[in-house]
Amino acid sequence: MSLTPPINTPKAPTPPVEAAVTEAAEEVHAAHTLADARPPSDEEILTVENLTVEFPTDDGAVQAVRGLSYTLRAREVLGIVGESGSGKSVSSMAIMGLLPKSARVRGSIRYRGQELLTLRPKEQRALRGRKIAMIFQDPMTSLNPVRSVGDQLAEAVLAHHLVPRRKALARAAEMLNLVGIPQAERRLRAYPHEFSGGMRQRVMIAMAIINNPDVIIADEPTTALDVTVQAQILEKLLEVKDTVNAAILMITHDLGVIAGMAHRTLVMYAGKPVEVAATDDVFYEPRMPYTAGLLGSIPALDGERDERLRPIAGSPPSLIRLPAGCPFSPRCPLTTEVCRTDEPELAEVGEGHRAACHHSERLAEAEDATAFFRTPEEGR
Repeated sequence: MSLTPPINTPKAPTPPVEAAVTEAAEEVHAAHTLADARPPSDEEILTVENLTVEFPTDDGAVQAVRGLSYTLRAREVLGIVGESGSGKSVSSMAIMGLLPKSARVRGSIRYRGQELLTLRPKEQRALRGRKIAMIFQDPMTSLNPVRSVGDQLAEAVLAHHLVPRRKALARAAEMLNLVGIPQAERRLRAYPHEFSGGMRQRVMIAMAIINNPDVIIADEPTTALDVTVQAQILEKLLEVKDTVNAAILMITHDLGVIAGMAHRTLVMYAGKPVEVAATDDVFYEPRMPYTAGLLGSIPALDGERDERLRPIAGSPPSLIRLPAGCPFSPRCPLTTEVCRTDEPELAEVGEGHRAACHHSERLAEAEDATAFFRTPEEGR
């Protein structure tokens, strides 16, 4: 993860106020990568098995999630990646119990062995925010514009703990300090519009971790942020993960974020998991053409590849009328007749590596799996 260089301390004597600002800025820019973070334990906190989510419409049922399964261990970062409409956010909302009543949810979601799908609303509210917390995509719409940041952070504490308001505010200031917001006690009285986009996202992280949850679901936490602020936010997430000893479910469409943030990566397409493995295996040994297509669409910054980007042709299928066979077959350069008739299962293709493709062995033999997405002019 690239960061801007640390702010250099001037040679001349620095006034106390400027020194405090400089120290705060250096803390924000302090490098903290996945290699620096504490490794995952063997303790399974969250288990999702065969999760299916459908939304009834006049035209038919929207199959938003189809047979999603994974486990999340303590201090682990699991990245879920895919195009818009692949089911990433819907699956996370199912975990939080925030789907509309019209949604048809089947399968199993267990938190430390407790089934979440059968909980009553009151029991879900007691768990939500305290044991499982979520960082939503847009902090400006997630924060109440007419209430101070301190009030909103304190409310997150008071909703789950019988403590005096002053203690809740003290906890709020502590969390703002943790996520790198300087002069935290003063900023408690500020309103969301007085914060920049990156600072608002830090407030959302503070709100998510204020009750020391076991699981943090980060749904596109760096959307609309510039790359410098994005790097700071991601590194801060890794720091607070270790501080509160939480696992992170990182949902994004950005493979660059996943590369520096996740221990394991799960790729979704058309509501279904199509590949899951350790992050390095997904990047260097993709076994599903959709994953290879995503990797080929990333611009190279090392100067070694002087080529155009290789976009994936076509569009994702309708989740109401999915095609027969593999849903990626209309866009896949490796499609054969079996792909059009039989949908592949998520099968073992290596140690800890599973993929849903009839041609995973062909991808394994390729020197560059992204080459299958070259245009005819480029050749193969």
